[in-house]
Amino acid sequence: MAYTKYSKKYWRETLQAYLFLLPSIAVLGVFVFWPIGFSLVLSFFKWDYTSAEKYFIGLGNYKELFRMSYPVSLNFFYAFVNTVVYALGALLFVRLVFYVTAGMTKYSRPERKFSLFYTTSLVFFILFYVVKMANPGFSISWLVLSLVFIGYFLYVIRRYKRDNHIAMMRSRSWTTLILFIIFYLVVAFWLSKSGDELISYFKLAKESSDFLKAIYNTVYYVILSVPTQIALALIIALLLNRNIRFKNLFRTAYFIPFVTSVVAVSLVWQWMFNDQFGLLNYFLSWFDINKIAWLKEEKWTIPTIAIVSVWQHLGYTTVIFLAGLQNIDRSYYEAADVDGANSWQKFKYITWPLLSPTTFFIMIITMIGSFKIFSQIFILYQGLPGPVNKSGLTLVYYVFQKFYDEQRMGVASAAAYMLFLIILLLTFIQFRLGKKRVHYES
Repeated sequence: MAYTKYSKKYWRETLQAYLFLLPSIAVLGVFVFWPIGFSLVLSFFKWDYTSAEKYFIGLGNYKELFRMSYPVSLNFFYAFVNTVVYALGALLFVRLVFYVTAGMTKYSRPERKFSLFYTTSLVFFILFYVVKMANPGFSISWLVLSLVFIGYFLYVIRRYKRDNHIAMMRSRSWTTLILFIIFYLVVAFWLSKSGDELISYFKLAKESSDFLKAIYNTVYYVILSVPTQIALALIIALLLNRNIRFKNLFRTAYFIPFVTSVVAVSLVWQWMFNDQFGLLNYFLSWFDINKIAWLKEEKWTIPTIAIVSVWQHLGYTTVIFLAGLQNIDRSYYEAADVDGANSWQKFKYITWPLLSPTTFFIMIITMIGSFKIFSQIFILYQGLPGPVNKSGLTLVYYVFQKFYDEQRMGVASAAAYMLFLIILLLTFIQFRLGKKRVHYES
């Protein structure tokens, strides 16, 4: 029998539902929601754990995170504008490549209006480089040319969104990304030869601010670990998805490190990384490669942590990929076999598009998990943030250091919320980009 929203039966069932949820709500409230809310309030107070008094300082804790012990020689605004110009310059060269090759493919040759756009953009870009090389540093002419180039380029991109060579770029997203990275490296590091973009700025700034160093190390670790973990897991999942012998044995072997204690895994790898009798250096000696001080040299700190993390989480990512592969209807592959498609064509046009929801999910959880790296560093370096110069200091380790070692609760809470904002921003960007790239099987 139907009942209205405000009937006695409706309110009785609603009350019963909330009574069943009450234990979970109480536990989450005490151990999750209350600490989150209290830490947010605490981030605006100056409070040392040893003192009972708290002082409201507003955004003082957040400002302290970015306070530098000594000034950086490179201006942030100057580096930011240069980075934008370099990025748009790299995009300009990528679009030029597709513009030239559009007539050689199934896409028709672009309209002539783009010839004027590319010619004008190249003139502005060359003038920008000439002015910057003639007078390094901030100048009015440099600023004017930068703003004109950025404004003109963004205007044309916004006005001419749909064209044959632009559609060609979007359909070949991986080629576009690889070309963009190559051209950016050439424009920013080879042509400029001055180290005046944001990467160079953060390299200088991280030495005068522990929080900036933590951001730099964490991003470096994420860039190393996330693509490597996803690529290796996909390859292994594709192999395990075939009809091979001992499939279940291999699947279990890859998954075991994920369920093993982080402490045990880190201790084993601590022995393997030993520069005197470690297993890795023993393997390197087969190829006449000198011994590497994995746990003693600053430059190897983040790669060492990334190796341990990738090895431990590879099995979990592989199992998720394997589940996604087995969820793809076999009829697609049977139809491709009838059409005479080879293995690469099956992967490119069937497996990869239909695996995009699984890949999207893995990218999000892997990136979020990578930003929370802590245990491996603490065990590998015996409670220190790296061997020298805090080379293994990450964002979570920074929060731990401020909270546990220095007992500065306000600064630790502010750092935790900055980490939350960074993860939130990157997740939002992934969701925005994933809307057009994720294909769900109908």
